[in-house]
Amino acid sequence: MDWDESQYGLGLEEMDGTHREFVALVCALQTADADNFALLFQQLLEHTKLHFVEEGRLMRLYKFPALGEHEGEHHRVYGDLLQFNRNVKNGRLALARAYVKDGLSEWFKLHLGSMDAALAAHILRCQQSEFEIEGLIQIGGT
Repeated sequence: MDWDESQYGLGLEEMDGTHREFVALVCALQTADADNFALLFQQLLEHTKLHFVEEGRLMRLYKFPALGEHEGEHHRVYGDLLQFNRNVKNGRLALARAYVKDGLSEWFKLHLGSMDAALAAHILRCQQSEFEIEGLIQIGGT
């Protein structure tokens, strides 16, 4: 899973930058040896926590209508990562490796193409409306 702007880019740098980092971590984990896997998994866990908190902030800021469903999915995936992390900390990497390779990669593609794409489109519409309103205010004020 390599970053492909045409496939994964949403046109909103706040989200795209975070997603690039996520993909880079997943790619690194897929090829990591046993010594580096545990460290990278910890980095993925921390990144994912911050990633989901930031998307939650954006959803609240822009009053995203599907906030509950989107955050529910974040909670589920983060919970999965926490469960796998227990095994990783005990040196049992096989299930976490399989999850990173197959489950997490597929989840990301589906989540990005549906929930994150809807969020980005909503934010871009809101920003466009704000821009248009500001333009009307400036025109009316001069």
